Amino acid sequence: MSKDSNSDTAVIEVAGLGKEVASGDGRLTILHQISFRVMAGEAVAIVGASGSGKSTLLGLLAGLDLPSAGSVVLAGQDLSLLDEDARAALRGRLLGFVFQSFLLLPTLTALENVMLPLELAGAGDASRVAREALLRVGLGERLRHYPKHLSGGEQQRVALARAFAVGPRLLLADEPTGNLDAETGSQVIDLIFAMNAEQGTTLILVTHDEALAARCHRVLRLAGGRLES
Repeated sequence: MSKDSNSDTAVIEVAGLGKEVASGDGRLTILHQISFRVMAGEAVAIVGASGSGKSTLLGLLAGLDLPSAGSVVLAGQDLSLLDEDARAALRGRLLGFVFQSFLLLPTLTALENVMLPLELAGAGDASRVAREALLRVGLGERLRHYPKHLSGGEQQRVALARAFAVGPRLLLADEPTGNLDAETGSQVIDLIFAMNAEQGTTLILVTHDEALAARCHRVLRLAGGRLES
């Protein structure tokens, strides 16, 4: 964990969070009265059955969607008070993402995929930082390869390098091993926790894997759109 991590500082605070969507003639409640805090340097797992609202919650935490009720405060900023551009700028500064489906751009090489968020953030040394990140995940020989020429595990490693290259304060991971076999998934998870510890990043991990959740400091359980006490 980095020296400047402060375990007394909340990176994200969620209060009375609710999410409803239109459904037929009525409204469907996906999340109801969700409240929790995640402190700097913590690793927190969010677990629950399919349809329990895990991915919806993660989207709200990132400001990719807005709640129907309640608030998400990220690094002191209430996301609901920011417009879309301001939320995007905040994400670019503070967040890293790892998804089940990798979400690499197929027309860019591994190196270019990792460079992209750095360039968007105005980093002058994007190429060097991206190369170092890919070396860290064991892909130093695959810099010029396109996603279609990489295995699933290699693509997820590129996604990890992309997420960590920007030095995020908070990493959001949504079922990061969902498309990987057990051995490859285990290697990717080891990398996530190792890089998380090296950078002192705060981690929120959505998973249905109880063994994986147990590696986190704390587990939040969602059932029917509510946090179990």
